[in-house]
Amino acid sequence: MAKVLNIVSVAYRATLEEQDDTIVWLTHALRGAGADVDVLLRGNAVNYPVRGQDASGLTFGERAQTQPPRLADDVAKLVGKGARVLVCAEDLAERGLKPDELIDGVVMVQRREIPGLLGEYDHVWHW
Repeated sequence: MAKVLNIVSVAYRATLEEQDDTIVWLTHALRGAGADVDVLLRGNAVNYPVRGQDASGLTFGERAQTQPPRLADDVAKLVGKGARVLVCAEDLAERGLKPDELIDGVVMVQRREIPGLLGEYDHVWHW
């Protein structure tokens, strides 16, 4: 079976209309179908596994987002399904976030380690 790495660097794609990030959702679906898919969070997507986020109460004028994203929960469920979820340490630090703010099971990688990481996968999809 081919190993796939989804690299997510564009954050909150479609989460205003839906409750899930499309690529995190896709990774859940692929894993559920038996695919060997992991995730590397880079750029603003390093926010996803931060504990304690709450987007409830988000409104646009009189329109309320009734199904706010719960991305940390979605990422935790991926970890629970056996997916390797990696976060670029430098991207996290550049956003003022600390490793102890992340949910359990997320693996930190240094930017310099990413080229070697890519070699562990048969396919790399960058979103």
